[in-house]
Amino acid sequence: MTTQQETRPHAAAKPVRWAADAVATMREGARLRLDYSARSLWRVDRMIEDIRNEGAPYAALQNVLRGLGAYAGEVIVRQAGGEWWATGRDHWIRTPDGTLWDPIEEARRCYDGHGSLRLLCRDATASAARP
Repeated sequence: MTTQQETRPHAAAKPVRWAADAVATMREGARLRLDYSARSLWRVDRMIEDIRNEGAPYAALQNVLRGLGAYAGEVIVRQAGGEWWATGRDHWIRTPDGTLWDPIEEARRCYDGHGSLRLLCRDATASAARP
């Protein structure tokens, strides 16, 4: 059985909703305004680092990390002209040069201390800008 690749709008429906939920949660709960700019990802990286340093268990943060990863994905879509792709339960960003990026997994890597949504966005926008 093969799974067909889906592009916007269907593939984007869930991640766009997750991103919007993360923006609302950060605004209401943490008083953090996220504006879908590449610069805002620095604040998101810091937020994830602070949560990790507080010792919050990963299981309690799965939806938060998914939402923050989806937010970073939406930043890449807007900054680099990318689009969401989905296969089954996995969601990626495909930039115009054909590269696939996984911002949701990168958010998990951030929580583990080995990733950066800001750097992922920087790399994705640079990749998309190459001829």
